[in-house]
Amino acid sequence: MRTIIAVAAAALLAITPAKAADLTLLVGGSMTTVFKQVGARFAQNTGNKLDYVFDTTGALQKRLRSGETADIILVSAQGMDQLDHEHLILAGSQTEIAIATIGVSVRKGAASPDLSTTDAFKRAMLAAHSIALVDPKAGGTSGIYLDTLFQRLGIAADVKRKAVWGNQGSQIADAVASGKAELGLTFISEMLPNKAVQIAGPLPAEIQSPTAYVVAIPASSMHPQEARAFLAAVTSQSVWPVIRKAGLTPATKK
Repeated sequence: MRTIIAVAAAALLAITPAKAADLTLLVGGSMTTVFKQVGARFAQNTGNKLDYVFDTTGALQKRLRSGETADIILVSAQGMDQLDHEHLILAGSQTEIAIATIGVSVRKGAASPDLSTTDAFKRAMLAAHSIALVDPKAGGTSGIYLDTLFQRLGIAADVKRKAVWGNQGSQIADAVASGKAELGLTFISEMLPNKAVQIAGPLPAEIQSPTAYVVAIPASSMHPQEARAFLAAVTSQSVWPVIRKAGLTPATKK
C-alpha cells in the first residue's frame, strides 16, 4: 500500500496547480473511504483544501439544482446522466470510477444468515426481527432499489413493519452496531468501515444491483483547473487497490 501511495503522490506532484484553492466535493456515501484517502494525499501534495459533503445521490443532486457551487461531484451513473441532461456538469468531465454492490451486515460476532439464493435471502428477511435500510425518500440508490426488490419478492409490507430507517449508508451500519437492527442492507463499502459490524455477504447474484459511480466537475465549479487535477488523481489506476480494499470494484472503462 505504501508503494501505491508513493506512486500516486508522484503523479500528484506532477499535476500540482500553481495556486492552492478551497475545493468543495460532493460525494456519494459509497465512496467515502476512497475519497478521504486519496483526498488527504492530494491536499498534502498540492496545498489545496478539500471540503467534503457525503450524502445520497438524490441529496447531492438537489444541492446542484438549488444553485450550490461545487468543484467535484460523485453520484450514481444514472444520477450523473440526469445532471448532464440538465447541463449541471462540465461536458466531457464524467469518468466512471467504481462499481458498488449491495450486501447484508450483522453485528460483529453474530450468526450470518444464508444468502446463497433468492429464496434463502427472502427467508432471512422474513425471519429477522429488525432490518436497517436507507429510506428511499432520502434519495439513496440502495434504498430505492431495495424498496422495489422487496415489492417484487412480495415481502415489502413485512419488511416495512420492522424497518429501521436511515438517511445514509453509514447510519445503517451504526444501527446494526448498536443493536437497533438485527440486519443492515446497503452498499458493502458503506458498512465495511464500521468495525463493530461484519459483512454477512452480498445479495444473491440474481437479485444483485451493481451500481456504477461516476465522478465529474460541476458546471458551477469556481476552480475547474484544480478540480481536473483532483479528477486525474482519483481516477488513476494507482487508486484501484484503494477502491478494492473499500469493498468496491474499480471501473476499467475510461
